[in-house]
Amino acid sequence: MSYVVDFANVSTIGLESSPVAPALAGLRANEARYFKNKYGHDFTVQPASEAKETIEWVHHILREERDLVISSRPLEATVFQVENIKWAYVFYESGLSINVLYTLDDAGKRAVGFKLADGMEVPAELASRFKFARQKSKLAGTIRGSFFVIKGKY
Repeated sequence: MSYVVDFANVSTIGLESSPVAPALAGLRANEARYFKNKYGHDFTVQPASEAKETIEWVHHILREERDLVISSRPLEATVFQVENIKWAYVFYESGLSINVLYTLDDAGKRAVGFKLADGMEVPAELASRFKFARQKSKLAGTIRGSFFVIKGKY
């Protein structure tokens, strides 16, 4: 069952098994606020069991581009298109959020972003490969993030 993320009343619905559930919920709400304010889009997530195709697409890009396999269990995911950009998000039990920005025009931006919920450690599979910058968020506390540019076509 899909869930429209409410950034005014942050909820841990769907994220309860995460050891950093409140921070991960804040991170998810932060993304929902961004898309609502910038694009007028309601950020809607599905349980991982209902979003297997989206999760596989994200994992395929990670494997092909950087030979990365995420060890944490996916809890939720979403995929949508705004202004000719395909976006996908996967939220993991560890507190990790991965997003794919994939412009549908050949010359557009394409990247994978990683965000770590406040209180989680950098996952071992990312620690030696990426540097994480910090940013403050009213909804999510301190977010650590990194990214890489996608070179292939997916």
